[in-house]
Amino acid sequence: MDVTGDGRIGAVPLGEVRTPGTVEAVAGGRLLVRTPGLVEVHDREAFLAGRTGCPTAALRTEEHERAVPAPDGGFVVAGAASVRAVGPGGDTRWEFAHAPWHGTGRAHCTPAVSPDGRLVSLVVPVLEADPGKAALVYDLEPGRNYTRDDLVLLDAATGGVVGRRQLGSIASGAVQAWSPDGGTLVVSCWTAWHSWSTWWAEPRADGPRILGGTWMHAVAGFLPGSRVLTQRYAEHVFPDDDRDELAVFDPGSGERTALLDLAELGVDPENDAFFSAEVLDGRQVLVPGRVYPADGGPEVRHWLLRADTLRSVGRLDYPVPVGEDVTALGDGTWLTRDGDRLHRWSAEV
Repeated sequence: MDVTGDGRIGAVPLGEVRTPGTVEAVAGGRLLVRTPGLVEVHDREAFLAGRTGCPTAALRTEEHERAVPAPDGGFVVAGAASVRAVGPGGDTRWEFAHAPWHGTGRAHCTPAVSPDGRLVSLVVPVLEADPGKAALVYDLEPGRNYTRDDLVLLDAATGGVVGRRQLGSIASGAVQAWSPDGGTLVVSCWTAWHSWSTWWAEPRADGPRILGGTWMHAVAGFLPGSRVLTQRYAEHVFPDDDRDELAVFDPGSGERTALLDLAELGVDPENDAFFSAEVLDGRQVLVPGRVYPADGGPEVRHWLLRADTLRSVGRLDYPVPVGEDVTALGDGTWLTRDGDRLHRWSAEV
């Protein structure tokens, strides 16, 4: 029932800019802009003020690659069977080879650079020579059988392996997030017919130490105190236990400290969909969703939640159309898209 968290909060416009690409916020007050075959890094405030033609770094990429910026103006690029570091001048500094990803000739995991720039984390597939011991026998490629994935930490300067630990996944996709202080790394892997599995790890001199984790939840971000915000999606994997929800975990103790069934925000639990959970700052989380009111067509709505309890503060009212994509900037403001226009917002106080 549409009764919880339905008070209205005005969204205050802070400006707009035109861009054809997707936009991600990255550390250091920067934006990563992706267009087909190109990734660019921009100063956030300059870009949002309209100076979109002045990237601080840029890299041409292939369709099968996933690239993230390094703190020094270079990039770390994942391919189908390797990860490489590229310097600001385009030179390859090092390359780390791994088994080819199964199912597709492209990277399944985007590398993640630690906040201090010293480590690169990645999830890689692992081949198993004995079909009897394999967790995945890949019929399309004879001889390519797989065991569980590895979480690998690399030295960002040299590409040398700091350490690796086996995960309980055979990932078709993986996402990673470092806590702002670099003390915790969270990895979420999606395995076919098994949903999301998430682990939190502590980086150590000999590699990652797995502290704990959860199932059917993917990492969404970090809240104050390095608490981990996760999201569960209604994937229809288990029809009798299918729901959208948010949960917060303390990676030190493994305790779940907050929980929200997202059906509390919607109007039709069978059809409503919730796309992400965006941490705006230490106080607020924004949740975009598509709901299906009984008296009309589908609507995209955005809700603000309290970061400490996940309780709804209210629903946002915008003066222009907004979609499902939201980019949180970490300072309490966020971006939405309307066609090729990016709009920046804050919440009315």
